[in-house]
Amino acid sequence: MATILGIGSRVKHPAYGDGVIIGAEAVAYKVCFITYGIKNVGKVYDKWEVIEAIEADQAVSFSEAERSLIKILRTWSGFSEEVRLADKWDGGTLILKPADDTMKEKEIPIEVFFHKIVMVRDRIRVMEQRINSSKLTDQEKVNLQQYITRIYGSLTTFNVLFKYKEESFKGESGS
Repeated sequence: MATILGIGSRVKHPAYGDGVIIGAEAVAYKVCFITYGIKNVGKVYDKWEVIEAIEADQAVSFSEAERSLIKILRTWSGFSEEVRLADKWDGGTLILKPADDTMKEKEIPIEVFFHKIVMVRDRIRVMEQRINSSKLTDQEKVNLQQYITRIYGSLTTFNVLFKYKEESFKGESGS
């Protein structure tokens, strides 16, 4: 007998891949798959892997389902939202000048540097998701999460580059 799943449950279908349940009808789930979009899947279907089950009677808001879908997209497809560089840095250059005057300085367009910082952030997020969904003990997960929080804290220096504060790095006090 198939388990009854609630909205926000994450699944992996053998043909459609990773998805999240966004609705439930009498006999079928409405599932949003990363690659194939929204499909109906019968409630008695038992060939998929349930990655994260949410109880059917547990109320889930649209925003919670949306966050779950974004989490799936980030974890499984390398998806990252567009992150904007603060306007004051548009067209700017990062100059790395060695203390030794005989050595040449290095110039990097700020947009290139910013893109690399955002990629680091996105990869840390993927690592965080993989830790959370792993078979590690809760204590091991907490220990690794503490390291990740400290990494975010070390990267707060670069927050000056972000256009929107909510997209920037947050360390221990901001978590």
